[in-house]
Amino acid sequence: MAETPAPESDADEQAGGDQPSPPVIRVLGEATPEQVAALVAVLSGGGEASEEAAAPPSPWSDPARRLRPAHHPSPGGWRTSGLPR
Repeated sequence: MAETPAPESDADEQAGGDQPSPPVIRVLGEATPEQVAALVAVLSGGGEASEEAAAPPSPWSDPARRLRPAHHPSPGGWRTSGLPR
């Protein structure tokens, strides 16, 4: 006898689907059209995850670049302190 596959339930189709379900907003109580519009505007703008990552800061803007290096006592230390590194 051939086995027949079990029918898939609606929960399986919803959980395994590639397409996300549309968002559902329920407003309970007496809301004015302006309040509903404000709620939709706030909720629709909150999920922006597609922003690009910020570029790393330029080494030219590094504050440590403005600091002078420490010079330790050594033979010819005064001469080397004035030379560029």
